[in-house]
Amino acid sequence: MQSELRKKLLAAFTESNGEYLSGQYLADLIGCSRTAVWKHIEELRRDGFELEAVRRKGYRIVKTTEKVTADEIRLGLKTSLLGTEIHYEESVDSTQKIAHRLAYDDAPEGTIVVAEEQLNGRGRMDRKWHSPKYTGIWMSVILRPEIPLPRAPQLTLLAAVAVVQSIEECTALSPQIKWPNDILIGGKKVTGILTELQAEADRIFSIIIGIGINVNQQLEDYPEELRGTATSLAIEKGGNLSRAELVRVVLQKLENLYKLYMEKGFYPIRLLWESYAVSIGKQITARTISGSISGKALGITEEGVLRIEDEAGEIHHVYSADIELDS
Repeated sequence: MQSELRKKLLAAFTESNGEYLSGQYLADLIGCSRTAVWKHIEELRRDGFELEAVRRKGYRIVKTTEKVTADEIRLGLKTSLLGTEIHYEESVDSTQKIAHRLAYDDAPEGTIVVAEEQLNGRGRMDRKWHSPKYTGIWMSVILRPEIPLPRAPQLTLLAAVAVVQSIEECTALSPQIKWPNDILIGGKKVTGILTELQAEADRIFSIIIGIGINVNQQLEDYPEELRGTATSLAIEKGGNLSRAELVRVVLQKLENLYKLYMEKGFYPIRLLWESYAVSIGKQITARTISGSISGKALGITEEGVLRIEDEAGEIHHVYSADIELDS
């Protein structure tokens, strides 16, 4: 019950746009006593929020913490599905692992898991993802779409578009997508996306999308071996960003595209993805488990499969590979 009251309180401050809200107004809105409102206000203060209290006017939030706690994310969040349940941890092995457990326990669609630090973050092909504390966004989102199993990879491409749009909005930078789901700025990786399923042969129970965004890291935060290939939004923009604000924007963009996808199918998502793709129309090499394919990247199919035309004019369909742009 307490968490529901906290949600309502933060929703009220979100809608207030910085205006003062009286204790009586908040009590009536939330459905509790003015004393209970005061207790929640004090709890927010203990959690690092700076609230201004003015007699005969009420309360307003003037400064937030610089974490990505559930309260930080909810303050300003205007989604209807994503982020309705938020599980926050200071340090985790992997947000994906927690999200899998929650999904098995019937967590509602739109539940997110977010952490300040991952000790064993993973990318595609079980590669380690460097996730230092208080610098990036390490988040997993639980979706439960009623779609055929072969369409599941489309959600990875959808998530990539949502992240690109969010970075554009929050930084004015121009990120690009390297198939299928790496986000690059200036040729260096700033975001990785990992999509995993809980499914049977003919039914999807849940799709768990893991999103790792390098936000406020500086060059010295990276291991030596990553400094030539990885970057952060702060490095590229020249200043730190609010991670909680970026989470809110990502959730909003992801929700908008998800609703579009469920209503209109993959075609509009495909067009958006190709508009951001770094490789379309260029010569690339796709390194797969069975060998390498070189040729011109033509685009993606309705299933999200990459199409490459080799020198002989033969078109190859690539389902999983590492992509390199040929110089």
